[in-house]
Amino acid sequence: MEYEHVCPAVFRKRLNRFAALAEVRGETVTVHVKNTGRCGELLIPGAEIWLNRSDRAGRRTAYDLITVRKETGALFNIDSQAPNRIVLDWLRGQDWDEIRPEYRYGDSRIDFFMRRGGERYLMEVKGCTLERNGIGFFPDAPTDRGARHIRELMRAAKEGMHACLAFVIQTDGVMEVRPNRATDPRFADTMEDAARRGVQILFLPCHVEPDSIAVAEGGPTPM
Repeated sequence: MEYEHVCPAVFRKRLNRFAALAEVRGETVTVHVKNTGRCGELLIPGAEIWLNRSDRAGRRTAYDLITVRKETGALFNIDSQAPNRIVLDWLRGQDWDEIRPEYRYGDSRIDFFMRRGGERYLMEVKGCTLERNGIGFFPDAPTDRGARHIRELMRAAKEGMHACLAFVIQTDGVMEVRPNRATDPRFADTMEDAARRGVQILFLPCHVEPDSIAVAEGGPTPM
């Protein structure tokens, strides 16, 4: 996916989960942070960032913060809406008879339901923006909702569906994601239990530019 109106900026300060201060062409402005995670390794004062300008009426801010350069030099896309859009494009390139986003299952909405012939699939998508020594970790903040979704996938697998937890890795060069036990042990236990109970864990490595993100060449094979 590509962004249309991107400009460079400098990160100054995070105000809350949704807003931050950035310097754009010498002016300090409030920008929307499109990721409610901590992003503590990325959003540090002085970091090089990229903003996407939106002219949509009614917005409180003119810019969305979409990309950050980490101190290591690597680019990270932190747009939490990007993973589902990337996965949808990826799925559309395969031979599914049906793809239904936001599928109601149990007490949750699972990101995707797919059907191929008589075979039914459920897929929950998570975006990974936390990297340590070339390994991705999830989550970067506790997430009861994430663990609940995985429990629904385990239930689906028990009922005979194909269940998949897909991690979109929002930086280059990272090929796997591990549960971040130090931050959320409950999620870690649930993810490890799911892998033992037939839930497929899928990693989608990506290539990131300041104004785009896409599944990297040589990424996962079609399901």
